[in-house]
Parts: sequence; structure tokens; C-alpha cells
Amino acid sequence: MKTLQSPPDPNALARAAAKVKRHVLPLFVIMFIVNYIDRVNIGFVRSHMETDLGIGAAAYGLGAGLFFVGYAIFEVPSNMLLQRYGARAWLTRIMFTWGAAAMAMAFVRGETSFYVLRFILGAAEAGFFPGIIYYFTQWLPAAERGKAMAIFLSGSAIASVISGPVSGALLHISGLSLHGWQWMFLIEGFASIVLCGFVWFWLQSHPREAKWLSEEEKAALTAAIDQEQQARDASRTVKPSVFKLLADRQIALFCFIYFSIALTIYGATFWLPSMIKKMGNLGDFQVGLFNSIPWIISIVAMYGFAAMASKWKYQQAWVAVTLVIAAFGMFMSTTGGPVFAFVAICFAAIGFKAASALFWPIPQGYLDARIAAAVIALINSIGNLGGFVAPTTFGFLEQTTGSIEGGLYGLAATSLLAAIVIFFARTSPAGTAVSGAEKKPLSHQALKSDPSGAAS
Repeated sequence: MKTLQSPPDPNALARAAAKVKRHVLPLFVIMFIVNYIDRVNIGFVRSHMETDLGIGAAAYGLGAGLFFVGYAIFEVPSNMLLQRYGARAWLTRIMFTWGAAAMAMAFVRGETSFYVLRFILGAAEAGFFPGIIYYFTQWLPAAERGKAMAIFLSGSAIASVISGPVSGALLHISGLSLHGWQWMFLIEGFASIVLCGFVWFWLQSHPREAKWLSEEEKAALTAAIDQEQQARDASRTVKPSVFKLLADRQIALFCFIYFSIALTIYGATFWLPSMIKKMGNLGDFQVGLFNSIPWIISIVAMYGFAAMASKWKYQQAWVAVTLVIAAFGMFMSTTGGPVFAFVAICFAAIGFKAASALFWPIPQGYLDARIAAAVIALINSIGNLGGFVAPTTFGFLEQTTGSIEGGLYGLAATSLLAAIVIFFARTSPAGTAVSGAEKKPLSHQALKSDPSGAAS
């Protein structure tokens, strides 16, 4: 029989949690910014690589998307190795390998090397996002993780704004017989490698190793984390297989909805710089500045819609509204000239970025708490495959038809379909059975019937 631990000192626990957030969150936000820039910076060099290497629209779209194939394949194995070797060592490894892969992009010589290096970059980055989530579970009590995640995710929004100007400015560098686009890859990739050294010296894998926590704070934090883990172990829950999870209609709906959102986000992310270039005789830095505008607008919209959804509660309706806005903006981008198309994409960004933020409370509310993290990782992995489908399709369409209008119509139609499907998604577990017993959602039933894995 396990001895019950006394509850941790709440004052010491609060001090420890505050110190953890001050110590790691600024670093994690910077890591996320660097990570995002290395992921999407090829959008700013598409025309340069076409001129210098002959990489056409179809090859560019396929290469842009192959990142997400490598990412999806290696995310789960990477997360397993992180638990084995510790967050400090594995996050340092992830940063070093993705930085090296990002630098290697400077030496692309044709389509094949472009495909291989984009796939390797995705494989190298795999495990970063779930690794951060795992780190939070080892260092913060449950009540503090939501606030920490919100701050961490702000890195994506910041990166969306600054990636354009930073990449555009680096494209003006020349020397040593290298083109500007090669210097951009080298410098942005090298920034990741430099940062990995700081990660190694700054992070610790476990609270007991933190010299910046007092013994009392270490004890309180360790006790709180251990008690939460004991509660999870006591549930005797096991992980279901992917097929068991996808057999739950609700989880399948969540995957489709997030896939639709990601499809639109990455369709805009990878093709927006090319659309901006058609607006006039703009330099690389000007293109980067214009590229920031939709993302600045979308950040304001995300907070605005979140506030309204909090005040007038009906989560599905708010997600549906934002998806309709995204669909309307994408459709309107096909009806006018380049400047009008840019304005329409800015309008669409209000929708698809807000939809991304408003979507996650729905599966979080529906899922059994014991499997929420695993299922959210599944939804995220499948949804991010939209990052493969969108650029690949856009590239094929431009290569074969000379226009991406068909792709924009497809994004608009998919967003509209997702706006309808969202009303079939539950925001809470299934209701009470006739007998009065609580009826568990299918995702939990699948868990109990599948002995394929151990609890995380």
C-alpha cells in the first residue's frame, strides 16, 4: 500500500512555480520563434531558388510540404526518446539538428536535395512541441500549465510577425560567392545552433537539479508533481492505439476540423510572399514587411474573438463564424487584382488564426483528462499534415495551370465544410445514462478496451 504524502506547502509551491516560469518561459518563447522561422523561411526565397536552381512551383510546394511528413513520422519516437534521455539533453539535440538541417538548406542544388533536406528538417524538429509540453508536466503543477502554455504559444504569433522583415533583410547579404538566400539559411540556422548551447547550460531535466530553487521549493514542487502522477497511475489507464482513437467519431471530427484550419494557415503562410511580389516592384525587405501585416491583424483578432467567446459562450458558433470569415476572405482573394487579393488574405487571416485558437477548448472539454494529452498530440499531428497538402496542391496547380485560384477555392470550400462540421462536435463528454451512471465518451471506452500501451 502506498503511503499518502502530505500536501505540499502552498506558499512554497507558488514561489517555485513562479520561479520556474521566470526561468524557462523566456527561453522557450525564443526557441519557438527560431523554430518557426526555420520552418517557414523558404516562403521568402521561392523566386530566388527558382531563378538560381530551377526549382519550379510544383517542386517548391512538394518540398515545403515534405517538412510535415518528416515531422509527423518522427514526432512520437522523438517524444519517447525525450522521456528516456531527459528534456535538457533531448531539447538540446533537437535544436542542434534542426539548426544544422536549416543551415544545410543553403547548399541545395536541385529538386532532390531540396526534398531530402526539407524532410530531414521536419524529422529533426519532431518532438520539440510535445517535448515542451512534457517539460511542463515535470516542472509545473496542473493549475499552472495552462498559463505557461499560453505564454509559450505566443512565440508562434511573434514569429509570424517578425519572420518576414528578418528574412527579407538577410536576403540582401552577399559575399563569399554565396547568394542572399543562402546567407539567410546559414544565419537563421546558425542562430538555432548557438541557442542550443544556451539550452544545455540553462535547462535542467528535473526540479531536484535546479540550484535556483530552495530546498523547500524543490520539495513542494516535487511533492505536487508526484501526487499528480500517483493520481494518474491510480487510474490504471492505458493508451489506445491510433486506430482505436480514430474510431471515436468525435476525435475523427476534431482531426478533420483542425486539418482544415491548418490547411488554410499553411496555404497562406507558404504562398503569401509570392502573392505579395505580384503587387508591384517590391524588394525582399518590403515583401517581408507586407507579409507581417496579416499576422499582426490576426493576433488582434485572436484576442478579440477569445474575449467575445468568453463573454458569450457557444464555442462551436464562434469557431464556425471565424471559419466562415476565412472562407469568405480566401474566395474574395480570387476576384480582384494582387492588391485586392492581399487585402482579402488579411481578412481571411482574421478567421483562420482565430479559429485555431478557439478550436482547442472543444476537444479539451470533451476528452477524458487521463488521455487528453495523447489525443491532443494525435489531433495536432494529423492536423499539421495540412501543411503538406496545401503547399503541395498549390504548387501542382500553379505548375500545371499557371494559377493558384483552384487552391484558394478549395481552401474556401474546406473552411465552409469545417464550419458546418463543428456543430457536430461535442464540447463536453457524453451525457448521463438512463441508470444515472455517468456515460464516458468513446475515447475513454476505447482506452479501457485496448491494452496496447502503458500510461504516460
